[in-house]
Amino acid sequence: MQSRQKIGLILGPLLFLILYFFPMLTGLDDAPRAVLAVTAWVASWWVTEAIPIPATSLLPIFLLPITGGAEENTATMAYGDPIVFMYMGGFTIALAIEKWNLHKRIAMTIIAMIGTSSQQIILGVIISTALLSMWISNAATALMMLPIALALITEVKNNQFMDEASLNKFAKGLLLTVAYSASIGGLATLIGSVPNAVFAGVASSTLDQTVTFTDWFLFGFPITIVLLVFLYVYITRIQFKVTQKGNISDDFARNQLRQLGTMSFEEKAVLTIFSITGVLWISSGFLPEGLRLTDTSISIIGASAMFLLPSRQEKGNLMQWKDMKELPWGLLLLFGGGLSLAAAFEESGLTEWFGEILGSLEALPYVLLLIVLAAIVLFMTEIMSNTAMANMLIPISIGLALGIGIEPYSIMAVVALTASCAFMLPISTPPNAAVFSSDYLTIDDMVKAGFWMNIIAIIVIVGFVYFWQPVVLTP
Repeated sequence: MQSRQKIGLILGPLLFLILYFFPMLTGLDDAPRAVLAVTAWVASWWVTEAIPIPATSLLPIFLLPITGGAEENTATMAYGDPIVFMYMGGFTIALAIEKWNLHKRIAMTIIAMIGTSSQQIILGVIISTALLSMWISNAATALMMLPIALALITEVKNNQFMDEASLNKFAKGLLLTVAYSASIGGLATLIGSVPNAVFAGVASSTLDQTVTFTDWFLFGFPITIVLLVFLYVYITRIQFKVTQKGNISDDFARNQLRQLGTMSFEEKAVLTIFSITGVLWISSGFLPEGLRLTDTSISIIGASAMFLLPSRQEKGNLMQWKDMKELPWGLLLLFGGGLSLAAAFEESGLTEWFGEILGSLEALPYVLLLIVLAAIVLFMTEIMSNTAMANMLIPISIGLALGIGIEPYSIMAVVALTASCAFMLPISTPPNAAVFSSDYLTIDDMVKAGFWMNIIAIIVIVGFVYFWQPVVLTP
């Protein structure tokens, strides 16, 4: 057990005991004080990973009722929130895409279409990675794209298309492109990044407002596009500009596609289900009310279809239950734990208390408040789980919004978006960790490149929250 874990193991219960048994410290009534104490314990163990994060996420189930912070129904029903099941359906579809190797065909097709100069390759990787990350977890996307990126680097090296210095820049830029695109692409959809779904879940449980897939897509997709444009210019023209003597063979991507062969029946079936599900998600807000199709029901329909259609390559259907062992069940528990605490915040009145404390920030100009909040969340996420950050801060951000007299979606959106945009350290996000596992990157490379991407992300996110969010995403 690491020192951080040992400290967290003691710190969590200690904070709980101090906050719970010394009411004079907060002046809170019993219920909100209990919720605050439980949150401190859970947050400490989330941050330090004193025990596995999914296991920590189960603590609210018994701590909240025992301490009087919330009723048992309140604490447990959050784990069955519709958003949790929407995520589960999305993960199942993603598993089917991975199982039948559809992700590699999509990536290679895009690279073959765009071209094979160094800049074109990076553009192709940006588009491929971001598109996949909209529907598949950023960690899975980065792990899928990493072998492709390494193969491209090897091709350049073997054919001596660049001198050594340029090759080094190209390798660093391409690998960081995979990591950053995976994080940025996830901003576009509710299932692309956990903080986005936390936003929707808390809006439903605490504000009694439904954020549909379409609502978030209209808000998040333009942010993704702008950040990807900045990423392309930054990587290819500023941070890792390269001198190239020739292009990678135009046949590279086509050779990869030839090795995959013609699309199998299974790939076509998975692509069809995936496409229909995506179209329904995007258009659900425009469907007649009589159809009663929600984002969750669409997700589960798509997942269920994977178990219904037969496979020709193996006995059974496209997906079998044994395949579900790869589903990130722990992430669903983590998500449920966050929603459980959020529900307890609302039921106990703790949200209003945070609002009163944070009301002193009302003196800051609105834009400056958003910038400061975005910077705090983003740089905290460099050393903390973005899911843990979202689970802790999105419920609190409602209190902040109420305290300063503004609508809560703006503060919630800043927290959700910036929690997914930590670019500086290998520990910041799973995509960063994935690309750092190669031999091409150093901590110094990531810090230098990631710092300016962090600044760009803050500016873009705050700008869109200030100008665009009130237009397309309002309570």
